[in-house]
Amino acid sequence: MTGSTAPRALITGITGQDGSYLAEFLLDKGYEVHGLLRRSSTETFERIAGFRDRLHLLPGDLTDLVSLIEALKAVRPREVYNLAAQSFVPASWPQPLLTGDVTGLGVARMLEAIRIVDPGIRFYQASSSEMFGHVRESPQNEATPFYPRSPYGVAKVYGHWITVNYRESHGLYAVSGILFNHESPRRGLEFVTRKITDAAARIKVGLQDELRLGNLDAKRDWGYALDYVRAMWLMLQQDAPSDYVVATDETHSVREFCELAFARLDLDWQDYVKVDPAFYRPAEVHELFGDSRKARRELGWKPEVDFEGLVALMVDADLKRAKAAAAGKGV
Repeated sequence: MTGSTAPRALITGITGQDGSYLAEFLLDKGYEVHGLLRRSSTETFERIAGFRDRLHLLPGDLTDLVSLIEALKAVRPREVYNLAAQSFVPASWPQPLLTGDVTGLGVARMLEAIRIVDPGIRFYQASSSEMFGHVRESPQNEATPFYPRSPYGVAKVYGHWITVNYRESHGLYAVSGILFNHESPRRGLEFVTRKITDAAARIKVGLQDELRLGNLDAKRDWGYALDYVRAMWLMLQQDAPSDYVVATDETHSVREFCELAFARLDLDWQDYVKVDPAFYRPAEVHELFGDSRKARRELGWKPEVDFEGLVALMVDADLKRAKAAAAGKGV
């Protein structure tokens, strides 16, 4: 593919939140970074626009094994990071088969492609705290049993265990990072954290009047996406493959997130937030709470941005966007 001696990585889902941060992180480490792109009329490159000219993008699809084999043959990466998925939990109920095909079986296809093309490739799978679902114990660690409460969570469990299976059956360096919720200014607007910070900013500048949310009592372990991609990379630099929980090891409610976000803009969240049953999940996950002691001990990893800092980062970025939008509309 190229005569470069730089380490070569292939990222699926490179245009997403995690993919864009990981690509930037690897570029800064001197990697040659390749991204797999699914053909789509709605593909957006906004998150990678600032460094797209330093990336190598090629077509491929997790539902098509042949395209994955061809991509691996073309790139010959040392590391593969599988971050692509149907990743919005609420969308997994109306689209359970698509979610299973991409988020679950897509992992098996990539692992099979690696086994066929080059079993020496190191593979990272983006597992999720949603696999714990109706939690069996708190906090949740690598040994906590899974009890997924959505088609997305079920698909992620398949992806997780097929990764373990290929590691144990075929000797691949294949690991899963069980990442708890991680957010950033690059988070999609459909996710509750970004929905909150974007709405607070738009309300502040007069572009919006209220924010409608579902369960305000749901609790999550929220971290900063850039901290978490650092953990992904560290997992592929170890002598032996292993799975790790990545979390801040503290939990906060949606209500707390609202309080902090609106307070950052000198607003009282209770004046603007309305609870709407339409946003409740068919099967609720009430609390996710990580125990990342293994990652801290073995990887030397720890989060650098705390909960308050994360909310501030997101609100400030959305306020900048909202002010620009308001200026454009003459508000």
